[in-house]
Amino acid sequence: MLNYVRNLIPLFFVFIFFSSKAQNCNCRDNLKFIIEKVKKNYVGYSDKVNISNQKRFGIFTDSLLNESTKAPSYQCLPILRTWLSFFNDKHMGISYDDSNYSKEQIRSYYSNDEKTDWTDSLFASYLNKKQSGRDSLEGLWKDNTGVYQIGIVKDKKNKNDFIGFIIKADGARWIPGQVKLKITKKDGQYFLKSYKAVDHSLNSLPFTKRKDTLTLGDGNVTSRWYRNSVVVPQASQKEQTTGVSSVFRILDDKTCVVEMPAFASLDNVKVMDSLIKKNAGELGKRDHLIIDLRDNYGGSVLGYDKLIPYLYTNPILTEGASVLATEENIRDYYSHVPSNASDSRKKVLERNLSILKAHVGELYPLYPVDTVRMPEVLSYPKYVSLIVNKSTASAAELFILQAKQSSKVKLYGTNSSGAIDYLEVVRTELPCGFYRLGYPACKSLRLPDYPLDNIGIKPDIEIPLETSDWVDFIRTHRAK
Repeated sequence: MLNYVRNLIPLFFVFIFFSSKAQNCNCRDNLKFIIEKVKKNYVGYSDKVNISNQKRFGIFTDSLLNESTKAPSYQCLPILRTWLSFFNDKHMGISYDDSNYSKEQIRSYYSNDEKTDWTDSLFASYLNKKQSGRDSLEGLWKDNTGVYQIGIVKDKKNKNDFIGFIIKADGARWIPGQVKLKITKKDGQYFLKSYKAVDHSLNSLPFTKRKDTLTLGDGNVTSRWYRNSVVVPQASQKEQTTGVSSVFRILDDKTCVVEMPAFASLDNVKVMDSLIKKNAGELGKRDHLIIDLRDNYGGSVLGYDKLIPYLYTNPILTEGASVLATEENIRDYYSHVPSNASDSRKKVLERNLSILKAHVGELYPLYPVDTVRMPEVLSYPKYVSLIVNKSTASAAELFILQAKQSSKVKLYGTNSSGAIDYLEVVRTELPCGFYRLGYPACKSLRLPDYPLDNIGIKPDIEIPLETSDWVDFIRTHRAK
């Protein structure tokens, strides 16, 4: 049986090869590169750029090209991301990776970034002086890893502003004296003016100061800095394993839970398969199975195969999709077969590659709509609940679309992420080798009639925001 869901290649099984050409980090050149790359290879381009918005898109693009001529290379990333934001596609983006460069090369790349006159010794002398008027924000601060340490001091040019500069860092991306953040104070409250990420790109983030802790960002993107004298709290076990481990739990004699935080790699898939096999006996006698998909950002669709028999009640219609079979998409994505894939999986991927090579230049329906049929309907579990939140995305949403067709299944939580219309992310190196462009090459056959991107899949039962224990809420609700 050949169907779209089973033939999706895991999003992260792409091998990046560094070319021998000289690195070019000119911002305008890199922006022009992604403009041409996306126009030619992004499967959603003609859907997103049309007669109604083409003029506006042209003006938008020209303005960013003009901006890019003045931007230093290490401040180009926000410009690239701004241009990509037009497409409003969660599978499209720019990532930063300097792992293939030496410390000297990385340090050279950021050498012209803003620096202060403050040194470690000057700042230590400043702090040792008794000053009754010193602000509580001033002092030494460290991140939770202990690798980074910054000094925060009043800006000499404005008494209401503060600068945070590097005192201790990794010695490559950041060196002593470089400005990490700027803060302003108004009516006794602190506000973040700017913050530079690991790649020195400027970020505007929510900011709070509570006693000896500075918190930047919220939700999934949070950075915390602690006063140097504070013992940094250790990450919880859940924080350390989020996105890595699947967990099976028995709640009571009727209910069990499978936590599925990610399908990111074949290793995760193998862990999941082993977990289901190990607990088959418990699954086969519990009335209620809860599958927790919160914060599952997707990955390999093979991650949920072993759960389908436990929720199956009737034939399941799978999604179909077409692939934009450009030479670059085929080379950069579909030509790569994971070495740890099974023999049967390798045959499928090799067959897909052969088909696409025969249809270069076409939007080819590689994955036809198909039907999953199981030999039997299992007596247990009697009912299945899926927990979903706004960070449940991509392959996890494909699983939801299949699971919802079962009469056993109810969906709880919030709308899912909505990253499911365009899939199979191709990754390619930019002229500036620190950066990778990712864009989808595969398009759902639901479009244009039933779009889900940035809308998400609506739950059957919404869980109230004030509910702290979602699992207990579901257990109670299904027991009624």
